[in-house]
Amino acid sequence: MRFLLRRRATVARLAAWSVLETGQTFLLGWALARALDDGFLAGRQDIGLLWLGVAVLGVAAGALGTARVYGAVAGLVEPLRDLLVRRVVERGVRGGDGGAVSRLTQQVEIARDTFAGLIMVSRSFVFTATGALIGLFSLAPVLLLVVAPPLVAGVALFLGTLRPLSRGQEAFLIADENVSARLALVCAGLRDVTAAGAEEPTARDAATLIDREYRAARTLAWWAVPRVLALGIGGQLPLLLLLATAPWTLDRGVSPGALVGALAYVSQSLLPALQNLVHGLGTGGSRLAVVLRRLTHETGQQAQPAQELADTRPDAAAPALEASSLTFAYGPGAEPVLDGLDLTVPRGGHLAIVGPSGTGKSTLAGLAAGLLVPGAGEIRVRGLPARSPRAAAERVLIPQEAYVFSGTLRANLTYLRPDPVPDDELVGAAAAIGLAALLGRLGGLDAPLDPTALSAGERQLIALTRAYLSSAPLAVLDEATCHLDPAAERRAERAFATRPGGTLVVVAHRISSAHRADRILVMDGPRTVCGRHEELLGCSPLYRELAGAWGLPATSQPALALGDADRVDPVAGADLAGDGGHVVAHRAVGQMELARDLGDRGALGGE
Repeated sequence: MRFLLRRRATVARLAAWSVLETGQTFLLGWALARALDDGFLAGRQDIGLLWLGVAVLGVAAGALGTARVYGAVAGLVEPLRDLLVRRVVERGVRGGDGGAVSRLTQQVEIARDTFAGLIMVSRSFVFTATGALIGLFSLAPVLLLVVAPPLVAGVALFLGTLRPLSRGQEAFLIADENVSARLALVCAGLRDVTAAGAEEPTARDAATLIDREYRAARTLAWWAVPRVLALGIGGQLPLLLLLATAPWTLDRGVSPGALVGALAYVSQSLLPALQNLVHGLGTGGSRLAVVLRRLTHETGQQAQPAQELADTRPDAAAPALEASSLTFAYGPGAEPVLDGLDLTVPRGGHLAIVGPSGTGKSTLAGLAAGLLVPGAGEIRVRGLPARSPRAAAERVLIPQEAYVFSGTLRANLTYLRPDPVPDDELVGAAAAIGLAALLGRLGGLDAPLDPTALSAGERQLIALTRAYLSSAPLAVLDEATCHLDPAAERRAERAFATRPGGTLVVVAHRISSAHRADRILVMDGPRTVCGRHEELLGCSPLYRELAGAWGLPATSQPALALGDADRVDPVAGADLAGDGGHVVAHRAVGQMELARDLGDRGALGGE
């Protein structure tokens, strides 16, 4: 109501154009009665045709009013939709609302469509019923006594179903939100669900929620029965009563033309208007009441906790990232992907996370980014809960699938910066990450950008540069360089690692990323360990296997004295996985030779 009161001018314009419908309805029955009584039945065809012409003019005037009504309705509907979208997006972004997808894609559109339909059908019924009842009274008051009681009874029965309809609709929307939130969680961690062997309990849990939504939908369908009954009483019964009482009304001075006009009022005006009201308000009205209550009331309920979190400040002495007894599982009965993990990443640190697929690497990144809710324990960013709004300003997550939107390159790069960014800073960041070549090829910072024309690696470079320019000190790269070649990946990671005041956490796509990190977290279920490269070679069989398979420097020592003329020395095998008796350089190599000329026992690819 407050929303409508703030738009009184639009509401007044809507009512003014709707008055034409009242005149159209009145003229329909009145002109028909006069055409019969004063014209055709009296033998004066010209008078009859004249009154029929008046009825046609009334229909034309009503059509003009209806056309103008749509513009006024749009002036109410679109501002409501914009208001609700802003509220839902703000709540989803700032408060981490798990049901935001359902609210934005379904509930806001339900509110928009049903609000428009509610205005149209309720306005139409009020003005049409007013015109019809005035016409009945003007023709013969006794006709009003025949039509009004069943009409009022039908409308009252229909209004009595609105409250249970609203409750059933709310139960359906809650069930739909639960399904949406559960499926979003399962899809995000599908690999971890599979790795933990939790397919069956996860499927059972989802099936329970889907079945609950199905039962709620069936309950709503049953409420169609009283709606049909109300329509029969309020719309069909008056027609039968007019025909059944015709001898009685004619004996009391009702003319044949007035009786035909009354039938026209009921069949052509009241019955269609009541049908629209029952079908529109019965489903749409209950939906609108539920959706508006959930979109506005619940947003207000969560405003206070969000404000309390907003007042929290980062702890100057806290680590960049800290996990304490962190546990997470995809579903109540699923095996935990993370179980009691303790981890501390100091400010300015560089941590790499490695391990086989499905061991929880991306899950840990999602928890650090506040996208997932821990089952137990806690994870903090600079002393703040990871899901708090203030923590969101302290970290930036770069996922594997980089998001680039249409617009300019400048708009993409400065998306995470509220303040204007100088051109020299943008160019410097592009050079540090390795975006300079693409910047030149596109034609500068203000060149239009078509995401579909970029390769996956180019999109990742843009997303990395955007994160590099953000003011968030903690950067989490979740396989964000998987489409880059090793040299480009090394350059980007070095830029983040040397960013002033920055902390880097990398979910490694290549094991070479781990070798560049200060510390390495090896995700291996109950054998998860964290340490430096040399320490992990001695205590983690999985890391030794990964390091050997990728050819990282291990514990082999040159078999001959250093100082070969070509500064390349043979390496003795140390029974390491992947050790093929290759050659390594003990200092900068200025010249490359064919592998066969160096006496290598295996080919390296022609170097």
